[in-house]
Amino acid sequence: MQKKDKRTSFQHITSESVPFGMLLAIVGGFLDAYTFIGRGGVFANAQTGNIVLLGIYASKGEWGQALVHIPPILAFIIGVIVAESIKNSSSHIFSLDWAQAVLFFESIVLIIIGFIPNIIPNIVVTVAVSFVSSVQISSFRKLVGSPYCTTMSTGNLRSASQAAYIAFTQNDRESAIRAIRFLAIIFSFLFGAFLGGLLTLIIGVKAVWGAVIILVCALVLFSIGERKSRSE
Repeated sequence: MQKKDKRTSFQHITSESVPFGMLLAIVGGFLDAYTFIGRGGVFANAQTGNIVLLGIYASKGEWGQALVHIPPILAFIIGVIVAESIKNSSSHIFSLDWAQAVLFFESIVLIIIGFIPNIIPNIVVTVAVSFVSSVQISSFRKLVGSPYCTTMSTGNLRSASQAAYIAFTQNDRESAIRAIRFLAIIFSFLFGAFLGGLLTLIIGVKAVWGAVIILVCALVLFSIGERKSRSE
């Protein structure tokens, strides 16, 4: 029983580590740049825009345009449910640990997206990316114990600014460290957007496989943590 608790604790720390979070943030920025440049000029990670546009088009009576924004929202909700199912300790569907299962699942979906040509309506890809984004958001929500997001930067920027203010005004070393952590995530997201945009311009729709490579790196990082926990 103690061995199981120790293993779970190590997994928890690994999935909240800064290097792991940076890799996931790179994926988040990558996917936003990919969908914006290569899949119709939309940001598929965040659903705020879809909800706002749904309300705007509905208020104008343009129901056809309004309904277009519903599938990504539904895909996001389904992704949350899938992520919770994967993490549910009572579920024995997956033989992998929940974090490994999530990363593997994300990779498979993104590999499939890379095979979808431009002649297919962009809404198909937008829905798929929204689904992947929600799975990632729901699965990895903490950075060394602090809430954060790997597919959007607004909350991270607020947390970094708040921590930096406290560090400066109260000479709080822990807040300074926390601010640096959030800045690392923000700049990782920015780097992911740069990388995703660059590869999409060069390669096209198959550039999404670059995000898969980064997810594999995250999976390797987690697996190394697994081996360390077993050796301990």
